[in-house]
Amino acid sequence: MIEYLNGQIVELNPAHVVIDVNGIGYFVHISLNTYSALSGHKTTRLLIHELIREDLHALYGFHDFDERDLFRMLISVSGVGANTGILFLSSLTGNELKQAIVSGDVNKLKSVKGIGLKTAQRIIVELKDKLEKTPLTANIFATPNNTAREEALSALVTLGFVKKSAEKVIDKILSENPDQPVEQIIKVALKQM
Repeated sequence: MIEYLNGQIVELNPAHVVIDVNGIGYFVHISLNTYSALSGHKTTRLLIHELIREDLHALYGFHDFDERDLFRMLISVSGVGANTGILFLSSLTGNELKQAIVSGDVNKLKSVKGIGLKTAQRIIVELKDKLEKTPLTANIFATPNNTAREEALSALVTLGFVKKSAEKVIDKILSENPDQPVEQIIKVALKQM
């Protein structure tokens, strides 16, 4: 299973990106939100969801963990495929989508092309409880300190801490002092966990 691709952007379109990783070009489907995050960059590290079926092998790329987690939740709903998941993430920001599901806003979900009443209701029923447990977050990965955040989060998860708890603590630390080095973030986080 591919976790992420780290390489040079060869081609970038609103619906896909081609990433050259050591001489191999990977065609990756992306959302408009990821497209916006990649625009103007020559290299990237893209989180991947790999879809393998009998008749298809496709890669879906995301600029942050929240977007990929939301995509995976969406495609777990019966009747919502990978292309529909990407369409949701292209039409609404992650927080807008979470808020629509948690608040039961059927009309907001139906505003996405190709989504009918039954599918919108099914998404709300199946995902509302899961999303109520996770807080609505700002896009931390849009900040210049995303590398320090990722490294600190990876270290804490490796040490055995729950990812969601570690994310909350790290986000709190970075909101108070966004320019801390990775080592300091980890030290402070360990004291707070």
